[in-house]
Amino acid sequence: MGNKASPVVLIAEDNSSHLELLSYNIQAAGFQVIKASDGQLALELIMEQRPDILLLDWMLPFMSGIEICSYIRASRKLENTPIILVSARADEEDRVKGLESGADDYIVKPFLVSEVIARIKANLRRIRPSAVGQKITFEDIILDSEQHRVYRDGKMIKMGPTEYSLLSTLIEKPGRVWSRDQLLDRIWGRGIHVEVRTVDVHIGRLRKSLCQHGGTDLLRTVRGTGYSLG
Repeated sequence: MGNKASPVVLIAEDNSSHLELLSYNIQAAGFQVIKASDGQLALELIMEQRPDILLLDWMLPFMSGIEICSYIRASRKLENTPIILVSARADEEDRVKGLESGADDYIVKPFLVSEVIARIKANLRRIRPSAVGQKITFEDIILDSEQHRVYRDGKMIKMGPTEYSLLSTLIEKPGRVWSRDQLLDRIWGRGIHVEVRTVDVHIGRLRKSLCQHGGTDLLRTVRGTGYSLG
């Protein structure tokens, strides 16, 4: 489906003028675009064409962005695809619901198109790590950055791209305490507004992933400060 060196973004948005505006600008930024005006079509295109990243509106006809998130995260072939959820819902409760459904990022309408493009780039950087070929070990965890896989006690661990990126950061310096702001800068990038609560949600998901086959919880919460591994 075209040149895979240029990442493919699927945009699901039922407002045709918003869809065209996003599509035009994202293509102008160097990406390939797949467009869908409802959730059912979006899911069909995702399954058929396997885009690199998804930009989903929360309120879509036939199938909501939240429902698509849950479906993607339950799919073995698509579970690591980054998802950005777009919504007019600005309450923290809605943000948390969106992230807990499986989204990696959450953008509130109205937004700047430049911010959307920055978020797309930041999320893609996490699944295309610049350093490859390294295997980093801590206790019984092995992070293989070339294969983009994590093993614990010899068993492969399933986790989303944001959780993988958090683990990549924490495992570099076991014992170092990272503040939420430091993790936001490192994982999401400077100058991009992401709620601090987002870090807590993803740390919770990382904790669950690392213990999916058993084993002790190696993530440490330092009250009032942040998180460390070990």
